[in-house]
Amino acid sequence: MTVLLAVAHGTRSAAGQAQIRDLVDRVALRRPDVDVRLAYVDVQQPRVGEVADTPDAVIVPLLLSAGYHVRVDIAEAAASTGARVAPPLGPDPVLVDILRKNLPGEDAVVLAAAGSSDPAWRSDVDRVAAELGATVAYASGTERRVPEVVAELRESGAERVTVAAYLLAEGLFYRSLHRAGADRVAPPLCEDPAVVDLVLTRYADLTMAAGRL
Repeated sequence: MTVLLAVAHGTRSAAGQAQIRDLVDRVALRRPDVDVRLAYVDVQQPRVGEVADTPDAVIVPLLLSAGYHVRVDIAEAAASTGARVAPPLGPDPVLVDILRKNLPGEDAVVLAAAGSSDPAWRSDVDRVAAELGATVAYASGTERRVPEVVAELRESGAERVTVAAYLLAEGLFYRSLHRAGADRVAPPLCEDPAVVDLVLTRYADLTMAAGRL
């Protein structure tokens, strides 16, 4: 059996851990012919380098951009075994559609991302925000924090502000969004069934491309 190694960031949140396991379980149910495994790049075990131990593995990063974890942690694990790496889940029109359908009738939208100094990561987040017509803010770091951006939008006349969480699962960052002063916080992305389709598309695109070589 080909191995689909889903690689998540990792979280200390019990709810977030359960959501990621549920996502991977749903992927496995859809593809009983594939050995679906789960690993992490931080916080939780097993780490990707411990599980990517077969050259026919296909790594699908359960991450929302091609930032440091994709370019370094996952790339190094793949290089040591010959595993193939699919693109991360984001940015992707599927994720934009999920976010958009959770934004009915708001005056203003804040796209809340985890926060990173990585230029590729920030560029990906900016692209998603542009497609949504949203203002980017971060749940961590030193600039453009979510409460600050929500307050600015209120001051500019917005009566209903929604935070679109550009986060795959619950955790410290997601919980902080509920204290940011917005009228509503959209659910984490992994709750939408379309994310299962996206994971399988990433896997299928890579395996079909290999089959054509």
